[in-house]
Amino acid sequence: MNVALADIIGYAKYQRVLGFIQAFSNVFLFLIFIGYIYLFYRYEKNRQYTFSLEKIMNEIAYVAEGNFNYQIQTQHDNDLNQLATDINNIVLRLKNAIADERHIEHTKNELITNVSHDLRTPLTSIIGYLDLIERDQYRDEIELRHYTAIAYEKAQSLEHLINELFEYTRMQDNRLILNKTPINIAEILGQLVTQNHIFFQEANVICREKIATEEMYVLGDGEKLARVFDNLITNAIYYGKDGKYIDISASEINGTIIITLTNYGAPIPSIDLPHIFERFYRAEKSRSKHTGGSGLGLAIAKSIITHHEGTIEAKSNLDSTSFIVKLAKVD
Repeated sequence: MNVALADIIGYAKYQRVLGFIQAFSNVFLFLIFIGYIYLFYRYEKNRQYTFSLEKIMNEIAYVAEGNFNYQIQTQHDNDLNQLATDINNIVLRLKNAIADERHIEHTKNELITNVSHDLRTPLTSIIGYLDLIERDQYRDEIELRHYTAIAYEKAQSLEHLINELFEYTRMQDNRLILNKTPINIAEILGQLVTQNHIFFQEANVICREKIATEEMYVLGDGEKLARVFDNLITNAIYYGKDGKYIDISASEINGTIIITLTNYGAPIPSIDLPHIFERFYRAEKSRSKHTGGSGLGLAIAKSIITHHEGTIEAKSNLDSTSFIVKLAKVD
């Protein structure tokens, strides 16, 4: 009986051990299966990753050939999506840099062409009249004086253009030095109206002033600001002489001084209006002195106002043309 019981107990232990071994085997086989699935997944993922990476590399090579309008596809793994996005951003910045460089090159060539033309025009006249004088090709002293007067006038125009070129260059290179002090805008405008009185009469126009009586001070360079407003008055006289009136107003609104110069001559064409503050731009599309100045006056005016942290704009319609300058008021 005891032997049989011992045998039964031994057999039960054997069965438990056998069951444990079988369960362990099943778990082990399951883990092997899971491992195999994992390795297969990793292989497939790596294979897709490698395929996507190779595709991106091919696309980069295509872009590198100069196809900057091409966008690298971003339908990849998250990491590769970020890589493709970053590359597209770099290509976009490169494309913009190239466009900017081309614009700068075009502007430089245009500047050289315009400057050469503007310098050559008065220089040709100077040489021509001096050549006539040198070869005694004049009838009398009156004609001689006439030739020398023309040569002198052209030399002054040449000097004025060269000075404007140098000043404009200084402004663009941030080498403009401003001697800022509190300036009364009303006083500057009043002085300029008085100085240009003879020119108003010659153009047969009446200057109508509407300047606030209270003191309107700005922190600025009086000489430079006077140049801006003198240029605007000169333009108003030249282009508005058919309108018979020129209006100059100045007032203060919410801490900003607003100066407006309005003429009633021919309007500025809408196609030209956005460009009139660009250097050498003339709405007449002519390089002759009789149809415009150096083409730098308004560009210089805008640079001066910008250096004073102000704004200048132009508005024009069939009835009038106005230039509006805004500067911060100081107490």
